[in-house]
Amino acid sequence: MSGIPHPVDLSVKPEVTPFFDRATNTVSYVVKDPGSRACAVIDSVMDIDYASGRIAPHSADEIIRLIEDRGWQLDWLIETHVHADHLSAAPYIQSRLGGRIGIGANIRMVQETFGKIFNEGTEFQRDGSQFDRLFHDGDTYRIGAITAFAMHTPGHTPACMTHVIGDAAFVGDTLFMPDGGSARADFPGGDARTLYRSIRRVLELPDATRLFMCHDYGPNGRDIRWETTVAEQRAHNIHVRDDITEDQFVAAREARDRTLDMPKLIIPSLQVNMKAGRLPTPDQDGRRFLKVPLNAL
Repeated sequence: MSGIPHPVDLSVKPEVTPFFDRATNTVSYVVKDPGSRACAVIDSVMDIDYASGRIAPHSADEIIRLIEDRGWQLDWLIETHVHADHLSAAPYIQSRLGGRIGIGANIRMVQETFGKIFNEGTEFQRDGSQFDRLFHDGDTYRIGAITAFAMHTPGHTPACMTHVIGDAAFVGDTLFMPDGGSARADFPGGDARTLYRSIRRVLELPDATRLFMCHDYGPNGRDIRWETTVAEQRAHNIHVRDDITEDQFVAAREARDRTLDMPKLIIPSLQVNMKAGRLPTPDQDGRRFLKVPLNAL
């Protein structure tokens, strides 16, 4: 991987509105170009009660109401990666507001791996064609007058991307708040050493760059937070501050990962999210079913 693929313009300060989903500790964002009506939605959430099999769009409807009430135009629905802890609401929001759904080009690797685990069969396309745009490292796109760019930051998953929009970077599960450290690297296709190198790329952005997390769990009982800066992460992140070496990070990350259970919603999330958030095809009676692979994860 190269260095920073596109100059960061700290003078461009998009308006960022967060939405925290307490059920999954996920933070979704609406990112607005200050010079136009254009906006993007990042890492949206579709609500699911897994025990009852009920899906509802309450979280997504909050985002839709904000955009509609303010008269904004939705250009993009960005997935920073294939989430394993919540279902994406991107197609639902797209059906209401338009916009294009984008994800990292290595979604194809994720689809190949989990297409086999979930026994999806030959009808499941593993070429990323369920998405409107597949981002490669350094790719740019427009949100109104803002030129955003995507950085490939794998390690948590092969398809992870950090999206830099003006002075704001949306890091997905690459980083947590400084007292939370970093995301796990033990999913299929994940790798702790790769994750460390990806994080260092992010921390090469200018010190004043605002960093927005995809998750926060309120370590030690503190209030939920989701915004920090490159400078704060470099000085204080418990896993990757500047005085922690790659080997130290790998040893600590791998040791920590061995203690972690699978996310509670990994089975429905991966099946749906690797298809751009689209639910399984209904049967002849209009019913939809998710699969539970036994002893596969």
